[in-house]
Amino acid sequence: MNQTRTFLMFALLAVAYFLFLAWEKDYAPPPPAEVASAANAASAAVPSADGSVPGAIPSAAAATAPTPAIAGDAAPATAQLVTVTTDVLKLSVDPRGGSLVHADLLAYPQTPRTHKAPNPPPTVLLSSDEAHYAVAQNGLVSSSDTASGDQPNHLALFHAEKTAYALADGQDELKVDLTWQDAAGLKVTKTYTFKRGSYVIGVSQRIDNGTATTWQGNAYQQLLRVEPPKAGSWLSNYTNPETRSFQGAAWYTGEKFEKLPFKDFAEPKDQLNASIKGGWAAMLKLYFVTAWIPPAGQTEQYITQTINPDSAHPRYLIRTVGPALSVAPGQSLTSQSRLYVGPNKQGTMDAVAPGLDLTIDYGMFKIIAVPMHWVLSQFHAITKNWGVAIILLVLLIKGLSWKLTAIQYRSSARMRKLQPRVQALKERYGDDKQKMQMAMMELYKKEKVNPMGGCLPVLITLPVFYGLFFVLEYSLELRHAPFLWIPDLSAPDPFYILPIIYALVMLGTQWLNPVAAGMDPTQAKMMKVMPLLFTVMFAFFPAGLCLYYAVNGIVGLGQQWWITHHVDREDTAAPKAA
Repeated sequence: MNQTRTFLMFALLAVAYFLFLAWEKDYAPPPPAEVASAANAASAAVPSADGSVPGAIPSAAAATAPTPAIAGDAAPATAQLVTVTTDVLKLSVDPRGGSLVHADLLAYPQTPRTHKAPNPPPTVLLSSDEAHYAVAQNGLVSSSDTASGDQPNHLALFHAEKTAYALADGQDELKVDLTWQDAAGLKVTKTYTFKRGSYVIGVSQRIDNGTATTWQGNAYQQLLRVEPPKAGSWLSNYTNPETRSFQGAAWYTGEKFEKLPFKDFAEPKDQLNASIKGGWAAMLKLYFVTAWIPPAGQTEQYITQTINPDSAHPRYLIRTVGPALSVAPGQSLTSQSRLYVGPNKQGTMDAVAPGLDLTIDYGMFKIIAVPMHWVLSQFHAITKNWGVAIILLVLLIKGLSWKLTAIQYRSSARMRKLQPRVQALKERYGDDKQKMQMAMMELYKKEKVNPMGGCLPVLITLPVFYGLFFVLEYSLELRHAPFLWIPDLSAPDPFYILPIIYALVMLGTQWLNPVAAGMDPTQAKMMKVMPLLFTVMFAFFPAGLCLYYAVNGIVGLGQQWWITHHVDREDTAAPKAA
């Protein structure tokens, strides 16, 4: 069987899959408002005009424990933001609740560095901008009314001594304190701890009870985000890897990694409401992740919900609520958690928290993608270039599959030599396809040619294709990785050189493998337009994937030509030997 024809079938399935994903993003019906409203009513009151998140928080303690609630009153006017700069992060902290409302990843520019733009702006992971809203909030909520009625939640106005903090040269740790105190004497000190070279932020909330009564409540953490705006046209969305990637919340149960896309937040059956020990809650973005990480041995209540589902920019929330806290008069207690705001770098995430490496989600092809990424990393460590590493990966795979593909090419060469005899059978039997097929099978059997000899290598190659596709699509290391004229191997080739090279390789392959006699005329025409089809399809694929298949095709074409030439020489020499 012709390798190209088999590959076409799977390629068309791949195209159909990506077309369906793009269509679903653009034209999927919005979630029913009444369903979303019912889900929200079960866990939250209507949010205030500023978009804060009021409503009841499920208790992580026993079912009989009082249920704390987040106040729904209008928040105080926004105070001046506090800027925190480390060697890897630049953050803005809103004194209202001590929320993180902006985060720049200084080591990861939004676009590749070029001669014209040597210092592009950094990637923004958190933002208070309405269209790109993504914030990290935390606070304390009491299970009983305080004397003043105020609570140190994410709406409370905290105080910071300075409006700008920076990690100085030679300084390994930076602490930023924000304080809140009510009229009755309850004081809360929220401390953010930053360390050099780290995207993990330590968060502590110290409760000093200066009142005459015992304070009881819960600590909570939550992430809010809107769905990223679409790039514009359908084609822009299809070619943008961020819109093709998963968008939504994720969490780890201590044993299992689970996800909830934004489009399913309104489905009651998909809502998260569970007690989890040793887990974490996250919002995922291509190449990057924001995650609240409670203490490992602590059981917390996890929930998801949609805020303002009928608005132009509904906000999606994932929240964790800690166990009940009790602080007697004159006593103190500190609640701890961690926040990860940074890159999704394979092999390093599990050191932050168990299971966090799973946020690099290769799906069903993980078993292939993970070792392939490891091999690429080893080649990159030697060559210091991801493009060269991809070429070496091609040579390694071709070397391992050399004998298998040799069987395929030898079978193709034998079938090529039989084409005149197959054509004669077609002329003999005319439109009687049944007799013609029987005669062809008899001919193949007599000449010891297996028409299915090319299928097995293709079936082995396809998982590699998909595994490498996800590696190049989701691996942070390949983002903005340059190679020759290509500024970013994870993006399409800007000059379409690699897709054209692959099309030329396909033409060479077709020349060595003429369309089989007896093929349906429509199929024959499709085979002839395949180079054009693949040129268009590969034009939108990551350049790294095109590089892999262009080099793979060149090596394969060379191997096929050599074997075909060798078979021709064998057949020419056979009569002389006889």
